[in-house]
Amino acid sequence: MLIRSLLAVSCWLLAVGSQAADRVQYHPPVDYKITLAGNFGEPRPNHFHGGLDVKTDNVEGKHIYSIGDGYVSRLTVGISGFGNAVYVTHPEGYTSIYCHLKKFSPRLERMVHRTGKGDEQIDLRFTPLDFPVSQGQLIALSGNTGHSTGPHLHLEIHDTRTWDMMDPLEFLSPYVNDSVAPQAHSVMACPQAGEGVFNGSDNKQTFAFSSQRIEKELTAWGKVGFALWADDYMQGVYNHYGIRETILQVDGKEVFRSNVHRIPVYSNRQVNSWGDYQHWLHHKTWYMRSYIPKGVTLPILQADENDGYVLFNEERPYRVTYILRDFMGNESQYEFTVLGKKSEISPSKRTSYNVRYDRLSMISLPGMQLVIPAGMVEEGLMVVPKVGQGSVSNRYTFAQQACPLFGWAELSLAIPEGVDSSLLYIDSGGHDMGGVCQDGWITTRIRELGATYELKLKNNKE
Repeated sequence: MLIRSLLAVSCWLLAVGSQAADRVQYHPPVDYKITLAGNFGEPRPNHFHGGLDVKTDNVEGKHIYSIGDGYVSRLTVGISGFGNAVYVTHPEGYTSIYCHLKKFSPRLERMVHRTGKGDEQIDLRFTPLDFPVSQGQLIALSGNTGHSTGPHLHLEIHDTRTWDMMDPLEFLSPYVNDSVAPQAHSVMACPQAGEGVFNGSDNKQTFAFSSQRIEKELTAWGKVGFALWADDYMQGVYNHYGIRETILQVDGKEVFRSNVHRIPVYSNRQVNSWGDYQHWLHHKTWYMRSYIPKGVTLPILQADENDGYVLFNEERPYRVTYILRDFMGNESQYEFTVLGKKSEISPSKRTSYNVRYDRLSMISLPGMQLVIPAGMVEEGLMVVPKVGQGSVSNRYTFAQQACPLFGWAELSLAIPEGVDSSLLYIDSGGHDMGGVCQDGWITTRIRELGATYELKLKNNKE
């Protein structure tokens, strides 16, 4: 095994900065039949599910093996919600991550105890010669550490060079049995304000699929987007999963396609704009949009020249078809007909935006400045700060309900006269956001406009 490991390291050294042209096949991380509690790309608030959740019979202590030759490049404890995690870098250009572990292999465990010294957070990096591993080598025992709701293995695979999240089924599909097609539950019609109506209304409306077809009479005029609530399934388990591929056709022509196979980490929070985030907040179901709002740049989404919106501009029937596929190619189709019916479209009541997707925005009040870079929102937002009285400074919030940004904005609060700046930090609902003091201001990064922010003294932390 040692000779094989050294060969793997040699291959990796030759492959640094490149990636194998052909798709590789790895071996399973467990020594029993793989069943899944979650799949790659499932929509979650503020992020996609970045890997596979492999069941461990709801117990800890299952053997976890490296899926391929390579070397242990990183070992973490208490970082990113992963609990105990092992990173293995492979010569083919990928890195696998094994999360929520109970214990590491004895050699790695000794390294943690020798280096970590009981720290709650540990982050160790290694060279290719430190801990070479072979495919099928034991690296850990499964557990329930970190942000885990029950014992399981969370397995991620990343492109080592770009750190894009990859679907592990691309590498492990021969070890997963799935003959069950995805199922659609309901479709949402989303007429665009001032540009379209659906069933005579400019409000969003949902229609359930009781079979493969909606028979209800539907009418539309103008510009309408659609969104779908659907899940994938596998035989023998009760879990439901995200949809790998969704295709929307109108009269046989494709207008939208999503293919959840590779997701850049920097795009993670755009899940809130592919899915209808506000609907999720109130109903806890994800309607994934089959159109692409301005500012959304997810590379897994493709649309026609109308960005996936359907233009009902002729008085005739329009045949709308959804095609759903999982990774294994299991497919289902759902249809409904919409009658183009000329209707009056009321002018949009939308106010102008002061935060746009395509430019930097700055919002200022006495004692507060918020800078939001371009690319942080879809289309635009109207942000109206709400100000209240805090103990050290005013309290500020920028949205009436949760409003996550795609990335980071910069918030600065003025330091009150006579207050020792070294004792100040920016607080958000009891969470220390830190802050850097300069020129009479304390500045930190934020990415949620619906939270409340204020200055507090460090010795007054509750």
